Amino acid sequence: MAEHPAVLKAVTDGVKKFGLNVAASRVTTGHHKIYEVLEAELAQFFGAEDALLVSNGYVTGMVVAQALAGNFSHALLDERAHPALLDAAEQLNCPIFKFKHREVEDFKRVIVRCGRGARPIVLTDGMFAPDGSIAPLKAYLKYLPRDGIILVDDAHGGGVLGKRGQGTVELEGVRRRQIIQCLTLSKAFGVFGGAVLGARELRAKIFERSRAFIGSTPLPLPLANAVLQSLKILKGRGRDLREQLNKNVEHVRTALRNTGMGLLETPGPIIPLFAKSPSQTRLLKKHLLAAGILPPFVKYPGFGDGYFRFAISSGHSRPQLDKLVKVLKNS
Repeated sequence: MAEHPAVLKAVTDGVKKFGLNVAASRVTTGHHKIYEVLEAELAQFFGAEDALLVSNGYVTGMVVAQALAGNFSHALLDERAHPALLDAAEQLNCPIFKFKHREVEDFKRVIVRCGRGARPIVLTDGMFAPDGSIAPLKAYLKYLPRDGIILVDDAHGGGVLGKRGQGTVELEGVRRRQIIQCLTLSKAFGVFGGAVLGARELRAKIFERSRAFIGSTPLPLPLANAVLQSLKILKGRGRDLREQLNKNVEHVRTALRNTGMGLLETPGPIIPLFAKSPSQTRLLKKHLLAAGILPPFVKYPGFGDGYFRFAISSGHSRPQLDKLVKVLKNS
């Protein structure tokens, strides 16, 4: 959506209509009607009770943690959670326990370790950025105490996963009663900013207690206008766009599997590829550049010395995808 003509036009229209920004926090003089309109649209799209915009996706979890600090006995963190969630966990004023990545049995062990009467909060990515794997939210909720909460950083899942694009929560088929869903508006929506989806009570607590929210200037007005336009497109054509995305992803995966490459079975558009040696890494980078493809070589903790991470888009054409497959097959 970052290059969609209607979204780009919404930015320029927003500049002309609203100016650049409100120059103050929302709790002082920096509030604007467009924020309320966008929040209502986001809550409706994702099926949440309420939504709250924040300045960027990284601080969504921190804003929530500051608002709820002191409410939980323990913070349970997936060992491969995004660094933003680690920063958020440190704001909760309670012991932090890590559990093995996406392992339900280890999650159960940590829950037991918390003891009877514990009120834990779980922090996990929805779709993990390194490889597109999904947090087993349904399994976690089975063992989570009734007063526990799961904070899901759904930066990569929101707008992409589920029949309606409601993210990991919809894909896992879980109710929102014990879920707080955090979004970035720079992925599927193609713009910028972040949003917290949860109860109205949570929204009020963020306004009252979150230093990161109270002390920051909100999303620039033209970008809020662009997110509204992006959301409008996703409401109207979202299913078609997600179907095209899934077709593109399956096309690449099928072609690569036919060459004997072992790929993870994940529902998202992320395809990780590990080179066998440093020399193969250098060769693949060279071939990708020669084909006009940016080599997406990344380094995530726990994933060795780095690997190639391809993110497929609904906007990729079949010739572009075939060019990628050809380079990977011949390298």
